[in-house]
Amino acid sequence: MSDEESVQALRDLSDVPAAEVVTTLAVHLMTAAAIRCGLGDGPDARADLDLAEARILITALAGLVTASASDLGPQHAAPLRDGLSALQRAFAEASDIPDSPGQGPGESLTGPVR
Repeated sequence: MSDEESVQALRDLSDVPAAEVVTTLAVHLMTAAAIRCGLGDGPDARADLDLAEARILITALAGLVTASASDLGPQHAAPLRDGLSALQRAFAEASDIPDSPGQGPGESLTGPVR
């Protein structure tokens, strides 16, 4: 990427509302976490199962959602919280060794999810 392209990309990003940037990042984290929980598309989706990686992604998502929810407002925060909870439950279902309540990915930030 040239310097001119970098400057243009920064200008373009400056036009995007903060709620959209946060929501887009959250969707990327959710997608990556879902794939790592074995929820991807295709017959071999379980081959992508990696709960150690999913734990990191879900915890990062929980931090983002928890930190930004009050600023995003309910119209943006509620779907993010729902997606986070669904991923936390999917992680628990995919795990052969269940975490103790409150010890699952992101649960130190969201409270126990079951």
